Amino acid sequence: MGSTKFFVTLCVVPLLASSFCSAQLSATFYASTCPNLQTIVRNAMTGAVNGQPRLAASILRLFFHDCFVNGCDGSILLDDTATFTGEKNANPNRNSARGFEVIDTIKTRVEAACNATVSCADILALAARDGVVLLGGPSWTVPLGRRDARTASQSAANSQIPSPASSLATLISMFSAKGLSAGEMTALSGGHTIGFARCTTFRNRIYNDTNIDASFATTRRASCPASGGDATLAPLDGTQTRFDNNYYTNLVARRGLLHSDQELFNGGSQDALVRTYSTNGATFARDFAAAMVKMGNISPLTGRNGEIRRNCRVVN
Repeated sequence: MGSTKFFVTLCVVPLLASSFCSAQLSATFYASTCPNLQTIVRNAMTGAVNGQPRLAASILRLFFHDCFVNGCDGSILLDDTATFTGEKNANPNRNSARGFEVIDTIKTRVEAACNATVSCADILALAARDGVVLLGGPSWTVPLGRRDARTASQSAANSQIPSPASSLATLISMFSAKGLSAGEMTALSGGHTIGFARCTTFRNRIYNDTNIDASFATTRRASCPASGGDATLAPLDGTQTRFDNNYYTNLVARRGLLHSDQELFNGGSQDALVRTYSTNGATFARDFAAAMVKMGNISPLTGRNGEIRRNCRVVN
């Protein structure tokens, strides 16, 4: 508690002087107020991922889609109501964002241990890390202290989350808008080493792109017809339940599933880094972990901004 008090004191003085305080997230934010938080999250994620490994990818994607829309503020978790439009039905999320029930389960357990203390935004940040670890990926220390948004933006979700059809220039630009470099974008794209994509997201790639391995295209066409079957799933990298560097090996072999994946290795600025990651899994793991921390620092609500939601699906 001492460190938390110390920070608050530091923060109040500038507030009086300039009505602005650049708040800092801290790995020990809940050390005294919810000491078992990380164990609760890890145990719940272990149960969820053991039951359905795909959930690790689903929750990693939720965190990405949360952070890219007005910062890592838990806004993606809010349900639509008659009087509130959330982000769940934005184009990048509709019929594809999943794992919300896992976050609900964790939130219920956390509330039982330390009620009205831990934000949904922080729970999502921890769950995303734990999912990666549980599938054999790197770990990292998650800075904490985010608060939950009382608002959401379907329009921002529609315009600020990169699409599977994005070009390399678009990807670099959209990540740059969030303070992330081209190299960090390439490392974070490696999250596609786990999970699945729907046929509708890669149909154009397997039927129309020319920078694709012919046998790979043929294999994917077998379960993704030129029309229909939109929801049919295909693994993003072939070792979809193991967090490894196979994603990059596939890119070098022109076996990226999404157009936006293969853009990272198509004669452009990221080719050298993709080659490095394809042969050096440790370098990828290190860079991915560092980029996840940086993405998790995008515009958090702190201090008295936002709230600590009691139910992740609705504002208090």
